Amino acid sequence: MSIVTVNDLTVAYGNHQVIDNLSFNINQGDFLVVIGENGVGKTTLVRSMLGFIKPQKGEIIISPQTKIGYVPQFRNIDQEYPLSIRDFIALNVQHSFLPWLRTSERQRVDEIISQTNLQKIADRPLGLASGGEKQRAYLAQALLPNPSLLILDESTASLDNEMKYELLDLVTRFQQQGLSVMFVTHDWDLAQHYGTRFLQMTGDGYLTGPINELPRPEKEAE
Repeated sequence: MSIVTVNDLTVAYGNHQVIDNLSFNINQGDFLVVIGENGVGKTTLVRSMLGFIKPQKGEIIISPQTKIGYVPQFRNIDQEYPLSIRDFIALNVQHSFLPWLRTSERQRVDEIISQTNLQKIADRPLGLASGGEKQRAYLAQALLPNPSLLILDESTASLDNEMKYELLDLVTRFQQQGLSVMFVTHDWDLAQHYGTRFLQMTGDGYLTGPINELPRPEKEAE
């Protein structure tokens, strides 16, 4: 079942056309890899799907039941950031005007901390966490409201190889329980290892299909 359908999407900044007549869909349970070099429109696509950019043409249809979780490429969090990992995750609690967490909300925060293997460091200041620990905290915050689609925008770019696989192994556990994933990357090996389907964006056009049909980068194919 398709939860996101993109039809003939065209996005431009002034006279510069970044996305031109792009069409694809995301199905329930997909691990869709959006792959391409810098400057081909990957982040513009994400921002369009999140409603931050209005397309010049085409449409993005998101099913009414689809709730999106989002992990951006970069967060400006330094060593002086005061919140603990637990409190940072809890910032994404979806309640009204109450300045405290309900019992059910505290239980959900504890649950997602456990599911993302953050129990031992949950009370550590986020600013003092390692890069991999921060990324798991960002993932936990995005997963807290129980989204049906998780968008990862180059979320492994700053991690070493071991941490990349550790983070995506974790994401895969949620995907195997029914979460749909859209993973934006330029890493062909990660795409092959984790993806079920791909959308390849280039300066010349777009290609989509099952992950075993993803073309190998030209330099490696020679």
